[in-house]
Amino acid sequence: MTARERSREEFQRAQSLFPGGVSSPVRAFRAVDGEPPVIVRGSGPYAWDRDGNRYVDLIGAYGPLVLGQSPPKVVRAVRRWLERGLAFGMPTRLESTLGAMVRDAMPAMEMMRFVSSGTEAAMSALRLARAATGRDLVLKFDGCYHGHADGLLVRAGSGVATLGLPGSAGVPEGYAASTLVARYNDVRAVEGTLERYRGQVAAVIVEPVAANMGVVPPAPGYLEGLRDLTRRHGALLIFDEVITGFRVARGGAQERYGVRPDLVCLGKIVGGGMPVGVYGGRRDLMELVAPLGAVYQAGTLSGSPPAMVAGIATLSELQRAGTYERLEEAGAALEAAWREAMSAAGLPVTVNRVGSLLTPFVRGGPVRDYDDARASDLRTFATLHAACLEEGVLLPPSQFEAQFVSLAHGPRTLDEVRHALRRAAGRAVAALAATGGAP
Repeated sequence: MTARERSREEFQRAQSLFPGGVSSPVRAFRAVDGEPPVIVRGSGPYAWDRDGNRYVDLIGAYGPLVLGQSPPKVVRAVRRWLERGLAFGMPTRLESTLGAMVRDAMPAMEMMRFVSSGTEAAMSALRLARAATGRDLVLKFDGCYHGHADGLLVRAGSGVATLGLPGSAGVPEGYAASTLVARYNDVRAVEGTLERYRGQVAAVIVEPVAANMGVVPPAPGYLEGLRDLTRRHGALLIFDEVITGFRVARGGAQERYGVRPDLVCLGKIVGGGMPVGVYGGRRDLMELVAPLGAVYQAGTLSGSPPAMVAGIATLSELQRAGTYERLEEAGAALEAAWREAMSAAGLPVTVNRVGSLLTPFVRGGPVRDYDDARASDLRTFATLHAACLEEGVLLPPSQFEAQFVSLAHGPRTLDEVRHALRRAAGRAVAALAATGGAP
């Protein structure tokens, strides 16, 4: 691994242009006391920085690169389309083609609307839920992240957890007060909140597999319990599948766990790595959206043709037989590699995995909710992160993010990761001991 001097120079220049030198907070590497490599290209399971260092990429753009970096069929499809135009502000057939593919995989999405990000999708779904129910309150879960809309940054995970912020400055107290919070994986807490605010809660929004406090799977019966409670209390159930959609199964978490929500938010993979979001669900609800109804939502770049093309190409590849079995195998191999490396180094670890996304928490004992996740040893994680970077493995720069493998992460690459993790764990223990901080 060569010194990252050119990356350091580029990052210093960026700090004069952007807050923290980045366009999204977690990229600044502050949670791991480091500086980010500046990436110049990616191919398959690898990414390269400005200094020519090659990394096995376990970030995968936080989920959408399920085919790996720069998948040839997706790149070719987008390149061909770009000769026709970038944006029209008019309908294209591409939207209907991709929309039909989404509905075929997720029957709960009887009707949908494309937007440009997962944040827009969640924001729009909640506006629709409030209009449909005539209620103002929304219930979310501690440590779950649904984008950076004002009302959803209450006790959020992801970058908010990474930076240690309680929410966000600039969010009016009155707006934040319309968001109720319950403990993830605790059905009784939800029942108590819905009883306390009977007739006032428009929707319960949940990551069916939490992935922004690190990966935390739903406990047995948890999603079914939410489905039952929302029906009994006249609230809508919204699944935020921005990360899990087309990732944990072709039909997302709703297929994997057999629970059908009223509304669904998608993003990430649906755009094949290009900016896109989708919200949709029951037809009677979606018919309340303008121009059919009075719920206004619009976007000049919604249904962006290049994003639709990338999404069509990506979802077409995911329809191939054996796709999700291969992703499951890759995820299991990475989980085993983490357990082996941490055990050999004498470090505690709890690995939570669902399919091809996982998080190794530096702690002993189960991780079932946000409090458990926050009990992880963040100093050791930061040291381990730096060691992995030196060994050529690019991890998300936060204990509270998921790691992702793709169809491009074959046995040879995963064996490379296994050896690198063992070396990195040993290097981390030595570094901690040298500073008197051994766990």
